Amino acid sequence: MSIINKQTKFSAQLSALQALPPAEQRARGYADTLREILQQPATWADTASQLRSPSMLEPLLAALQPRPQHIVLTGSGSSMYIGECLAPSLQLGLGIPAQAIAAGTLLTHWRSVLPPGSGLLISLARSGDSPESCAVVDRLLAEAPDYRHLVITCNASGKLATRYRDDPRVSVLLLDERTNDRSLVMTSSFTNLLLAGTGLLQRPEEEVTVAVERLASGVQCIFDEQADAIAKLAGRAFSKIVYLGSGGVLGAAHEAALKMLEMTDGAVTTLAETYLGLRHGPMSSLDEQTLVVGFLSPDPAVRAYEVDLLRELSRKQLGMTRLLVGEGIATDGLGPDDLAMELPKLHAADGALPLLANVAVGQLLAFFRCLSLGGKPDTPSQGVLTRVVEHFPMHQGRGSNDEHEEGV
Repeated sequence: MSIINKQTKFSAQLSALQALPPAEQRARGYADTLREILQQPATWADTASQLRSPSMLEPLLAALQPRPQHIVLTGSGSSMYIGECLAPSLQLGLGIPAQAIAAGTLLTHWRSVLPPGSGLLISLARSGDSPESCAVVDRLLAEAPDYRHLVITCNASGKLATRYRDDPRVSVLLLDERTNDRSLVMTSSFTNLLLAGTGLLQRPEEEVTVAVERLASGVQCIFDEQADAIAKLAGRAFSKIVYLGSGGVLGAAHEAALKMLEMTDGAVTTLAETYLGLRHGPMSSLDEQTLVVGFLSPDPAVRAYEVDLLRELSRKQLGMTRLLVGEGIATDGLGPDDLAMELPKLHAADGALPLLANVAVGQLLAFFRCLSLGGKPDTPSQGVLTRVVEHFPMHQGRGSNDEHEEGV
């Protein structure tokens, strides 16, 4: 893809950060996070190409043969939000019911939440070493034998990638090592895991290549031309931020909210909601210190509902300012301090792919907000969070009989 060979010229803010010696970048605590955010357009091109290689294609084909009755996507934290992003596209494209269920919920309540019958469990993970990851697969291999498993991970040495090599019920799709982010926060791992999951749809190679190249070029333009505006917005005096998304885009909103919460060590209060859901209570939290981030749908019918909500916020004078991300953003609805991130040629038929752009913008906003508050994006929340969740005991109870065990 052409994006790989493009000579990038980042915005002034990004260029200044990159110009510092590596040792100074590490001292300021942003070297890994910045590199991993900015490498995304190139890694997307690589992942899209690899999806047609036997090493990546075979696990995808094996996972869908024979055809499952249900697809369940699982993970923890950011990995769970990848599942939220993917589920609607997989259900629409494959005609198989698909849903995202957090690994923690499967661990404690699998009997009441796992769809019965034959199914496919897709485990999404950067490291594959989180305590819940293998515990869920182990339990379902033993107690839900009609389920097959697909692991998509960035870590070749992680437990999810290595533990089930001899079990024919488990297929493993391993991404390029570059996507195994070193930073505490997931950035390029998130978007590449999401992109890899779309490989289950088995779209024509040329169609995927064009769509990913279009997306990567649009995000690269944001890095090159609009990052300074995002940095300026991140430096404003907001204490709360609301992210809005419709359908699978809510998963991107959840991820963007988590990035802001993690990188600011909780200094910025975050909320992710659907446009239509905001009216049902959460709208009351918007005040003059609230930044509103709206991820706009490329589907005109969905966009109409979103625009209605944004106009209502303007009429009620709710929120400090807003950042909108999408294509063909109407300028007549923008205030003097609002910011629009144009992503040309996004298609509703691209499914989950436009969500990569939404997430990349959310990452950059959180990164600059962290720096503006004097934080270190590579290692926020020192002493509280770790790159991989610390080990905790697995409790068996009485066969995980869900509600009967609560309170024991």
